[in-house]
Amino acid sequence: MNRLSALKKAHDDMEEWLLLASESDEAEAQEAMESLAQAQADLASRLDETELVMLLSAEEDGQDAILEIHPGAGGTESQDWAEMLLRQYTRWAARRGFGVEELDYLPGDEAGIKSVTLRLSGPHAYGFLKSERGIHRLIRISPFDASGRRHTSFASVDVMPDAGDDIELDIKESDLRFDIFRSSGPGGQSVNTTSSAVRVTHLPTGISAQCQNEKSQHHNKESALRVLKARLYNMELQKRDAERQAQYAGKDAIAFGSQIRTYTLQPYRLVKDHRTGTEAGDVDAVLDGRIDQFQHDYLLYRHEQEHH
Repeated sequence: MNRLSALKKAHDDMEEWLLLASESDEAEAQEAMESLAQAQADLASRLDETELVMLLSAEEDGQDAILEIHPGAGGTESQDWAEMLLRQYTRWAARRGFGVEELDYLPGDEAGIKSVTLRLSGPHAYGFLKSERGIHRLIRISPFDASGRRHTSFASVDVMPDAGDDIELDIKESDLRFDIFRSSGPGGQSVNTTSSAVRVTHLPTGISAQCQNEKSQHHNKESALRVLKARLYNMELQKRDAERQAQYAGKDAIAFGSQIRTYTLQPYRLVKDHRTGTEAGDVDAVLDGRIDQFQHDYLLYRHEQEHH
């Protein structure tokens, strides 16, 4: 009700200023028009906010998010691209004031990353970030190619709602297997000398998660369990949604594994989302975390798919 009251007040303010502007002399009208512009902006902003809340209506949308990035084939080139995506999401989170916790991080051999798992916490973190699930493609002149040729790199992003402590999942201790192994970080670091990395496997489903980020085996166990819980929760959600998704016209476009977005740096500069058709020419801004328009348009696209 508060949201509706705020919308009504913004609308009433705008009508009052409009009336005042039509009845005033020139100086007063100018002042009234400025206030009217402010009232219009306020109403537009509140409408956008209301629309977003409507689009983020699934129960899991309010959860924090577990986000994983894995480079595709192509060695250093795609590992560098995976690190660029990591920066994009951490910059996006910083701009929103979201918390970012690194649950697992495996650096690349020369540059970039082999994999990273993050937990992003903030209002509707999963709801916004589910738009990022899929394959991201980069086209650029490679900084690692002495001949200056154009390269295409791929990285996959997976996003799951963080089950946290609020979600009841029936996981029996006897169904879990823990394997302890040596962390495979860059040579010479102390992380390399202890067997502190942990992999946890849920035996009934075969789903597993691993963490080797901390020197402490206890922390790694906690992080691996958190990711495993998110995977099991996500699997339940996918089962629940399978029937509904079968009705979508754009089902293939939603499935993980399809290419969702292309970032072109050469021969022209453009970021294009293949599901919604959304484009942005300021590639640097997008790579700096300004992905809100892509997320908004994806939520709108999903909403339309589900209600037609």
